[in-house]
Amino acid sequence: MILLYRIYQLFVMCPLIVVVTILTAVATVVGSALGFGKWWGYYPEILWARIFCWLAFVKVSVKGRENIDPKVSYVFVANHQGAYDIFTVYGYLGHNFRWMMKQSLRRIPFVGWACAWAGQIFVDNSSASATRRTMAQAERQLSGGMSLVVFPEGARSWTGQMGPFKKGAYRLAVEFHLPVVPLTIDGAFDVLPRFKKLPVPGHIRLTIHKPIHPASDGHDLASLMNESREAIASAL
Repeated sequence: MILLYRIYQLFVMCPLIVVVTILTAVATVVGSALGFGKWWGYYPEILWARIFCWLAFVKVSVKGRENIDPKVSYVFVANHQGAYDIFTVYGYLGHNFRWMMKQSLRRIPFVGWACAWAGQIFVDNSSASATRRTMAQAERQLSGGMSLVVFPEGARSWTGQMGPFKKGAYRLAVEFHLPVVPLTIDGAFDVLPRFKKLPVPGHIRLTIHKPIHPASDGHDLASLMNESREAIASAL
């Protein structure tokens, strides 16, 4: 059975994924270039992400979608178990957003170009002026119900356990007085961990926790990080 599944992956799933990725990237670039980046930078990617899950026989279930309002801008923070975290959030979150991602991802053919045109936020901490430009881009995006999704661990887990959280996403929430929504992704490590190349069928559970709203005087950075981390851990 495993052999048949690998043959299916190599000769059916992978070629289809390449074709769908190229078509989605081209559609995103063209639609964004015509001035419709808010729509083309999100909705085609929903179908793209779901196709990744369908082709790999990965089921995704969502809990807590009633906790978020599509008209409100949030900073979503999620644990990072594996590559299928991206497809889970893109395909099933149900809220228009942009990613905060590494600069190195810009160099990926088609995907990097589409991300740039769609307005994804590439983090550049090479200098103080570059950091200010990153913050300015984030501020422009975080309006009119547009939100931001960040993996505060910064990289996929090697063990499936959560690593230390970085402060970048939380500083944005503090700076712009935005509610933070913790997201728990459970099961993605079993589907495709960092040290494997091909996924296996599985079930990923996405839990959308209640927003952590800023107090009248704003967020406290340390308590914000602790509270969101505890929320994420509670659904693992």
